[in-house]
Amino acid sequence: MLHDRVLVSLEGEGGERRSGGGIVIPATASVGKRLAWATVVAIGANVRQVKIDDRVLFDPEDRGEVELQSKSYVLLRERDIHAVAAARVQDGQTGLYL
Repeated sequence: MLHDRVLVSLEGEGGERRSGGGIVIPATASVGKRLAWATVVAIGANVRQVKIDDRVLFDPEDRGEVELQSKSYVLLRERDIHAVAAARVQDGQTGLYL
């Protein structure tokens, strides 16, 4: 990986979803702009806020898809990440950086 690039693996894209109450929402339902979670697989040398295995929140509209060894990944710039969920934060904190 070069510069500020982050390679992520999607966590279950597309398809049907379930609401908190158990209602099935079909993939064709019109929903506002929805952000997606992914797991960081690789990072470039200039990435400062994200580590490998962190979960990141990003806009699926602003992505570049790449296929490596028949697995699909998404290539992002660090600045395109909206939030990071990491287990490495100290006790008593949420673990979510906004």
